[in-house]
Amino acid sequence: MHIEVKMPDIGLDEVEVTEILVKIGEEIKLDQALITVEGDKASMEIPSPTSGVVKDIVIKVGEKVTTLSTIMVFKIDNVNRIKNKKELNVIKQEKKSSENFLEERNIKKNMLVHATPIIRRLARHLSIDLKNIKPSGPKNRILKEDIELYIKNNTINKNFFDIEKNNIKNSHKPSFKEISLTNIQKIVGKNLHQNWVNIPHVTQFDEVDITLLEEFRQKYNSQKKQKNNIISNITILPFIIKTVACALLEFPIFNSSLSSNKKTILLKNYVNVGIAVDSERGLFVPVLKDVDKKNISRLSSELILLSKKARENQLNELDMKEGCFTISNLGGIGGSWFSPIINAPEVAILGVSKSSIKPLWNGKEFIPSLMLPLSLSYDHRVINGADAARFLTFIGKLLSDIRFLIM
Repeated sequence: MHIEVKMPDIGLDEVEVTEILVKIGEEIKLDQALITVEGDKASMEIPSPTSGVVKDIVIKVGEKVTTLSTIMVFKIDNVNRIKNKKELNVIKQEKKSSENFLEERNIKKNMLVHATPIIRRLARHLSIDLKNIKPSGPKNRILKEDIELYIKNNTINKNFFDIEKNNIKNSHKPSFKEISLTNIQKIVGKNLHQNWVNIPHVTQFDEVDITLLEEFRQKYNSQKKQKNNIISNITILPFIIKTVACALLEFPIFNSSLSSNKKTILLKNYVNVGIAVDSERGLFVPVLKDVDKKNISRLSSELILLSKKARENQLNELDMKEGCFTISNLGGIGGSWFSPIINAPEVAILGVSKSSIKPLWNGKEFIPSLMLPLSLSYDHRVINGADAARFLTFIGKLLSDIRFLIM
């Protein structure tokens, strides 16, 4: 019996097929990955809804597919439906011996490669057959380190890289390598360009004294470690997220969007904050929901979870929807100031840079203080300069003395 395998509902209207993981004639098990698809902001593998043998593959790499569209045709074995004893005996005679059957199944099992879409793309780029690589990850999953080890130990690849290196060294002509943009890079780049061209950006800069906040943060983490033995440290970012939520409630114009006809402003009655996360596949902005109703400890836990999902390519569409305001944090990398691009339809974005010790005059003397650079970009069609200055000053007030957060 033949059945059509349909594209399941994954919450996206249309996605692009980036990889076909099976071939015609291959025996497929339930939940085995069939294809890899890529949408606006996420990539995922589509599992098989049933076991069977691939009779036909309808789609091709690069093709767009929609929900319930046919992607493959399976041949299903009806042996379990046969109740006639004579028919069962005929089927048994046609099958291989039990030993050969088990051996064949083990061979197919060993040929099944477990790897994420990123690893498969890397292997294709390096022209490496993943079946030749010994996996070291959980459940025999191939990791990036396994590919690096394979290249290091493989004589052919070594010779190839040595030849390429010598060719470049001995050549007097300019040399370059052309790399295609990923689907996500194209989409993100297009959105950033539209936002930069269509929104009149203005950026307000300020520095905040977070000396007391940092002392409290270190003391809190130290006490939690002593009490619970092991705990993930709370960083400065959850405090900034909570402070931004308070500022959005104090200044509702920042928690708004401009209507499509550009004639009205839509004020939101919820506070969701997006956090820009850098990953191997590009920039993602997962959204923390109802930030104003959560304490800093819970925000820290949710932030760690969302950041992990973003780096492991496990974010879904709901994780990145309904943002009100975005924070772009480069403090862990470095730099002093930058102008972040607004994430439309939002009307403002806060850039956070690396803090540093600077002398601060208290009226009598200079004291070493930990100063945090902040950059607030805002849509000048909705927000005027005075409101932006008040918004950033309010954030600075809460961060410089976190006791204001409980008032």
